[in-house]
Amino acid sequence: MDTIDTMRAFLAVAQEGSFTAAGKRLGLSTRLVSKYVAQLESKLATQLFNRTTRSVALTDVGLAYLERCRPIVEQLDELEDLVQERQSALAGLIRITAPTGFGSNNLARALAPFLQAHQNVDIDLKLSDARVALVEDGIDMAIRIGVLRDSTLIARKLADMPLIVCASPDYLAAHGRPRDPAALATHNCLIDENPADATAWRFLSGAREFVVKVSGAFHANAPAAIANMAIAGVGIGRCPYYAVAHSLENGSLEQLFPDYDTEKFGLYALYPPNRHLTARVRALIDHLAKHFTSGSSPTGPQTRRS
Repeated sequence: MDTIDTMRAFLAVAQEGSFTAAGKRLGLSTRLVSKYVAQLESKLATQLFNRTTRSVALTDVGLAYLERCRPIVEQLDELEDLVQERQSALAGLIRITAPTGFGSNNLARALAPFLQAHQNVDIDLKLSDARVALVEDGIDMAIRIGVLRDSTLIARKLADMPLIVCASPDYLAAHGRPRDPAALATHNCLIDENPADATAWRFLSGAREFVVKVSGAFHANAPAAIANMAIAGVGIGRCPYYAVAHSLENGSLEQLFPDYDTEKFGLYALYPPNRHLTARVRALIDHLAKHFTSGSSPTGPQTRRS
């Protein structure tokens, strides 16, 4: 039995979480996929999966094997492409995870021209506002916005994403326009729980940086929810620019304190440090970096300093 075939079967089961789904992906029967994995486990003299009637989950050894197995298979795939002189025409599957709001709008628009230019590339985009384990879930790349937490992942910054403090005209008419950031302490602020210190809003005036502690009746873990509450007139929100760009343009939201710079979030592409980046993934990261810094997608207005 070819070891590479058994590794491919193991990798497919680990990524799909199912022998049946792995078989469909590989064009093999469920029985043959199960046979390949069993032979690999026999050769390694260890159990790679915990199997029940309802689920298939990696063991600790299986997870460690996955981290080392996947880059080997990917390098072999790329070597085959090189030998067959197909490297100039990128091909293969890229699995991406991204936040729901940004992924379904800005990222999807950024991916479209890449797919049109490389018609042999397939993209599987998984949208989630929860943190996704890249290795365990077979993800090639994660798109994340914010201040990165300590992580073993490698990050490439694609663009800056300023935070915009904003409110609806109705809210401002009813409660007054705060004259400066310090006045936020007396307003109902809408709290995005994604930042580590969600109630500490940072501002920069010239060379002086200061923090305003805010509070409010609504908390959420998604910028879109904060933006929609602000549009509804519930309170003052602080959102990444992409989440409120359209509302600022049509007047349903107004930016507050344009003469103050706010804390900037980064837009990042992340991938595991031991992951061999295939040509298609490298090309996609380069494409996204160019797209989000070219002005073809909203990543922020020009800032003004007082």
